[in-house]
Amino acid sequence: MLINKNDKIFIAGARGMVGSAIKRKLFLKGYKNLECPTRDELDLTKTELVFEWFIETKPSVVILAAAKVGGIYANNKYPVDFLLENLKIQNNIIEAAWKNNAKRLLFLGSSCIYPKNAKQPIKEEELLKSELEKTNEWYALAKISGIKICQALRKQYGFDAISLMPTNLYGAGDNYHEKNSHVLPALINRFHSHKLANKNLLYCWGSGKPRREFLHVNDLAEASIFALEKWDPNNGDSPRDEFGDPLTWLNVGTGEDIEIKDLAEMIADITCYKGKISWDLEKPDGTYQKLLDVSRIKSLGWSAKISLHEGLKKTYSSFKKDSAENNLRIK
Repeated sequence: MLINKNDKIFIAGARGMVGSAIKRKLFLKGYKNLECPTRDELDLTKTELVFEWFIETKPSVVILAAAKVGGIYANNKYPVDFLLENLKIQNNIIEAAWKNNAKRLLFLGSSCIYPKNAKQPIKEEELLKSELEKTNEWYALAKISGIKICQALRKQYGFDAISLMPTNLYGAGDNYHEKNSHVLPALINRFHSHKLANKNLLYCWGSGKPRREFLHVNDLAEASIFALEKWDPNNGDSPRDEFGDPLTWLNVGTGEDIEIKDLAEMIADITCYKGKISWDLEKPDGTYQKLLDVSRIKSLGWSAKISLHEGLKKTYSSFKKDSAENNLRIK
């Protein structure tokens, strides 16, 4: 394996949905030497503090799961925040890891890096072939920069940095804010609150016709550890791009998508919401389809295990538990 149980592993963003899932999976697999500082302990946007921490702590493996994230509304409203904060976090961690001789770094991106009109399903080579979707271009530009920094460091200095591009994620620990969250957690929150309030009509954004692919965060955690343990882009058997060059980023998803209308109906069923669903056509849809081609990572031996229906039931269960605990704390 390319990492071992004795490695000191730094998980940037360990309190977020993705980072916490990776932390849990690493611990279950026997990786116990984990460094997971909170934001109060280490502000990742502060270059000097990050470098001081790396010099003192010397992690040998770095997982970059920290990011400022949000849905269409948040991306449109806070473009500077999404671009600048993510660039600061990425640049600080990647450069500090390289200059302090970390042996492996995993950068986690997003499927929004791909062009708005990319060929479906989206292969890794679609990156930068045409314009981005305007509703999330700021976040996408930051993530593209992260991928390219990792690629450049490998090319110029041989630094062992790899990147994974997950599709839309969901699961325990997600952000359920009504306006600043992604589509799936936003829908769970709205259907649940409308059910509790006995409301007979629920409005959803857009037409409901766009298709989306969803990956449970626990599957991404498994993929992340799999890639760190087994994926070496320099290996002759590793995936190559259309020109025969080693790929340094791979898509991660289920390879299946669903119409947002069908997703809404599935969530209505799981939450037991009995009212009518109406679609607000004045709100944007975003990209029509973003289905990832996941054949490359599958060729290495990894594939998603959690079905959407099973994952939604687990996610709703954890959402209700967290909601109940929050209400108790407030009281």
